Amino acid sequence: MNHQTVKLQPGLYFVATPIGSARDITLRALDVLASADVIAAEDTRSMKKLLEIHGVPLNGRHVLSYHDHSGEGARGKLLSYLEAGKSVAYASEAGTPLIADPGYHLSLAAAEAGHLVTSAPGPSAIITALSLAGLPTDSFFFAGFLPNAKKARQTALEAVREVPGTLVFYESPKRVMAMVADAAEVLGGGRKAAVARELTKKFEEVLRGTLDELAAELPERTIKGEIVVLIDRQRGEAASEEDIETALREALDSLSVRDASDAIAKAYGINRRKVYQLALKLQKAG
Repeated sequence: MNHQTVKLQPGLYFVATPIGSARDITLRALDVLASADVIAAEDTRSMKKLLEIHGVPLNGRHVLSYHDHSGEGARGKLLSYLEAGKSVAYASEAGTPLIADPGYHLSLAAAEAGHLVTSAPGPSAIITALSLAGLPTDSFFFAGFLPNAKKARQTALEAVREVPGTLVFYESPKRVMAMVADAAEVLGGGRKAAVARELTKKFEEVLRGTLDELAAELPERTIKGEIVVLIDRQRGEAASEEDIETALREALDSLSVRDASDAIAKAYGINRRKVYQLALKLQKAG
């Protein structure tokens, strides 16, 4: 038994749960689940199974259901427990609550009412995928799920075309082939990308290549499970030294040498040290 009962302050505790392997849960998360006056979950069945796996007794507590479609009634019930000075633990089905999962409106309402809102952090498919993808992690943008319709999906991809960081998306196995093909068309087939599936599970797999390569490979495969698609930032191969210097001069008007160098290096996908040396040279020249 790897948990202990502790005295929790009254408040709302967001608890991250495993995205695959049940052993990825943290000891603190187990302590919170063992000790909270009230437990709420996006999926009560998966929560009860997780508690059973780790030997966390309910001791007469019920696991309440709360998800995006619960409405104000369910949220109000949880808030009433907080008003009564209770500790409430909330977990989405897998991963970290609020991150493409329910919890935002509950968090906002609890905070606005003056209650303690805190987190027992842990597993996240976003961070796990970034660790495995082989793409830059110094800056990234999580865009969640793209629209189902092709035109809307392409419009959404166009909106993030110039984000100076690795793009991260969640996708379903039914749509991932169409999504990657649209990304190749909108963002450029030469961009490096990765498709990660079944993270931390038995059949974990990460496919790496350019968007064109992945668009050609995916139809040849049977893709199942939860999927994260990661796409490298737009690179500035076509940018001339003059373009980079002009952009750097403009950045130096409002930013420090360090911040301007970081911004331009990310925007053009070039070596930060070289940009920093150029920035110092420009600053010295006035």
